Amino acid sequence: MVAVRGWLQCDDGQLAQIKEIVEADDPRRTYSGGWAFPARQYNAVNWVFYGGDIRAVSLAWFEERLRQIARIPASDQDDEYDDRPRGLFLVSHDVDGMSEWRVCNGGLVIRIPDGDYHYLDA
Repeated sequence: MVAVRGWLQCDDGQLAQIKEIVEADDPRRTYSGGWAFPARQYNAVNWVFYGGDIRAVSLAWFEERLRQIARIPASDQDDEYDDRPRGLFLVSHDVDGMSEWRVCNGGLVIRIPDGDYHYLDA
């Protein structure tokens, strides 16, 4: 099993696209029930959360969803600031240990965490 938990931040238009990506999955066949969208977004930034234990064979499904979300373009073309969706996920595999998944710059970067998150690796 793999424990996945993390968050994304995005704007209103991107939030609608993220919901479309998540809702396209058949809830009976995936772990899509782990996505959470606050009922009331109250700042200029919207938040999306994921938490759940999934089978290791389904991790590719989750990775592809994050890659799809990462490719959502910025709503405005401000050259000084990257306004695409971004976020952080900690993925704890019961055999391979913990990895850090960063959604940033239109992609997904997977690496060994440089922070002390191991207290979450239980």
